[in-house]
Amino acid sequence: MPAYVAFLRAINLGARRKFPKADLARVVEGTGATGVAVHLNTGNVLLTSRQRSSGAVVRTLEAAFLADRGFEVPTVVLTLPELGRVAAEADEVAGQAPFAVGAHYVSFLTQDPDPAGLARFAALEAKGEYAAVRSRVVHLLIDAKDQLHTAKLPAAVERHLGVATNRNLRVVAELARRWGDR
Repeated sequence: MPAYVAFLRAINLGARRKFPKADLARVVEGTGATGVAVHLNTGNVLLTSRQRSSGAVVRTLEAAFLADRGFEVPTVVLTLPELGRVAAEADEVAGQAPFAVGAHYVSFLTQDPDPAGLARFAALEAKGEYAAVRSRVVHLLIDAKDQLHTAKLPAAVERHLGVATNRNLRVVAELARRWGDR
């Protein structure tokens, strides 16, 4: 059976979107998934499923999350090889930045971005910020001298490219290292 990593968007933020790790694991196991592991409390889930496509896993998980929590939880699902490629391409992407990288984030999009959105997003690149869009993955790099709270690109991802969930590269790399051998 294939193994997948699910990245959940906007859980455990505020009082209304609580989804503790134990509940999350229970709900994912309730879909028939096995080998479920949850990393951190931000919605990073390893699972094995009889379903043969990431899209089918997304639909199953999102329906289960809505039924259990009463709110929608947009979810991005990658295969383990896809996760490994995202982590592996990080050094290459960082080498393309025209500055010393101080922060590297990865935004996982729920859908492929449309060309017009890509063009609008690319036009926003500013000094101290660099983005590399690879299909449904956006690498966001911030200059070591700049503060993340002043960067424009992280907030612009969803405005121009679609629904996304964001992770620090350290988390992505750790998940690829920890779960990639399955």
